Amino acid sequence: MSQSTRASAAERRDAREAAAAPGEDGTFTHRQILTIVAGLMVAMFLAALDQTVVSTAIRTIADDLQGYDLQAWATTAFLITSTISTPLYGKLSDIYGRRPFYLFAIAVFVVGSVLCGMADSMYQLAAYRAVQGIGAGGLMSLALAIIGDIVPPRERSRYQGYFMAVFGTSSVLGPVIGGFFAGQGSLLGVDGWRWIFLVNVPLGALAFAAVFKVLHLPHLRREHRIDWPGALALVTFVVPLLVIAEQGRVWGWTSGRALACYAIGAVGFVVFVLAERAYRDEALLPLQLFRNRSFTVASVGSVVVGAGMFGGLLLLPQYLQIVHGSSATVAGLQMIPLVAGIMAGAMSSGITISKTGKYKVFPLAGTVLMTVALVSMSFVVGAETSIWALVPFMVMLGVGLGFNFQPAVLAVQNAVSPGEMGVATSSVTFFRQMGGTIGTAAFLSLLFSRLPGQIEQSVAEAAAGDPRVAQAVQSGQLPAGTDLSDTSFIQELPDYLALPFKTGFSDSIDLVFLIAAGAVAVGFVVFLFLPQLALSDKSGIQAAREAAAARQTAGAPTADDAGEQVTQAVGAAAPTSAAPPAGRPGDAEPRG
Repeated sequence: MSQSTRASAAERRDAREAAAAPGEDGTFTHRQILTIVAGLMVAMFLAALDQTVVSTAIRTIADDLQGYDLQAWATTAFLITSTISTPLYGKLSDIYGRRPFYLFAIAVFVVGSVLCGMADSMYQLAAYRAVQGIGAGGLMSLALAIIGDIVPPRERSRYQGYFMAVFGTSSVLGPVIGGFFAGQGSLLGVDGWRWIFLVNVPLGALAFAAVFKVLHLPHLRREHRIDWPGALALVTFVVPLLVIAEQGRVWGWTSGRALACYAIGAVGFVVFVLAERAYRDEALLPLQLFRNRSFTVASVGSVVVGAGMFGGLLLLPQYLQIVHGSSATVAGLQMIPLVAGIMAGAMSSGITISKTGKYKVFPLAGTVLMTVALVSMSFVVGAETSIWALVPFMVMLGVGLGFNFQPAVLAVQNAVSPGEMGVATSSVTFFRQMGGTIGTAAFLSLLFSRLPGQIEQSVAEAAAGDPRVAQAVQSGQLPAGTDLSDTSFIQELPDYLALPFKTGFSDSIDLVFLIAAGAVAVGFVVFLFLPQLALSDKSGIQAAREAAAARQTAGAPTADDAGEQVTQAVGAAAPTSAAPPAGRPGDAEPRG
């Protein structure tokens, strides 16, 4: 390549980066923000779609790979690596910048997808899903952190609403796409189910190209120790808990393997706390963040609401498929009212927060709506309930979920310094994932522990009132202890024989809905303590620049200690840490 050609290429590259960079005051134009958001949305769509599309087809995949009894490990492996990597991405991106880690996350996710599409056994698929999870851990949390960098808190929720629309769309499209590919014996000479993973390749390439082109955020690298002891301790703490959450129903919650997981997790937790205390500000999850009331309340609330939220999202498709006989694809379409509610709640709350600056009311209103919807469904759901009777409550649950997605993250981003934006955002995401995992495990365990007894009772009651059912029981056609590991047989029974099974399932799920409602109601109490701070009108980049300028004016730091001083300065100069305006007593909170 000639010197003039290289110079021309460099000039074009510099021009692209200049067009994507903020102005001198650190602000981005609306067009720049939308361009960046579009690239982030494609990457987030990858992660959100992957969770629902795989769950639909996992039985087909397991049968083809002759590993039906190992299928849970494919989900567990993805869950473990994505959950653990989430806080790591947040902390490292605070130190070294968002762009390289976001590109890394997309690349790893795509590589993992290719490997999954080539898997020849369930063991290989589980290992490759773990690779996928490493990438997925950064796609959601870093996207929210990047929005925090470029958009002021007052305007941020409006753009975050687009992300919720992506989440909702993927919830509907996932089962449809998964069902389509799983139903294809072969497509272009490749097993149909393998396209579930291979379709991520063009989407990932598009996301990588978009982010590479438009995301050029200024960042001052800081000299910083990496908290490897804390990272290893976090792995030791979280992995056993996630394993037992996924495998506990199979192993038994008090089995030897379960007790070993509890013990290892407890040791990991103690070591993690000690490591974080030793590393202080440089910790993977600085304990001083918990002195910030917004962070503490949002984290606890995310755990509780995450448990109730994922419980509700999990139980409805189970009910639709087992009681109404819907396929996974049809059940996904029947969930559209809930998804529409999520999108409406997220978009309306985002617009309102941008106009009023008030965010605390939405998690409170959201938890109330979710509680009412779950309680109502516990009374309405039955073996012969029409799907249309559930639509109002599905919409209500969706709106409540939409109200809860954004404010917790927004409150935390608004209350911490720009230098803590990544770790604070990823921590809230981490706690929500942990809550969802715990809730899913608890609710499924409760459901399947009650189910045999409820079905046996329903069969006995039906036999007492219908001679046909009594004759089926006596002849062994309908044994009370039918194996429930595969519920497809219910759809093959005559209506009068299937009804006791559907009634038993409905009666069991009623209680689980009530307990999920109780968990969400606890979230309401937690969010009562969320401070309502004045939303800043400056983005993370603007706040950091102003803090750096103020520090230079006051003391003119040298290049060697600039990173350390800027880190300290942004916390003091961030607009959200200042005292609230006059007439707003009680808004201020301790800053850790």
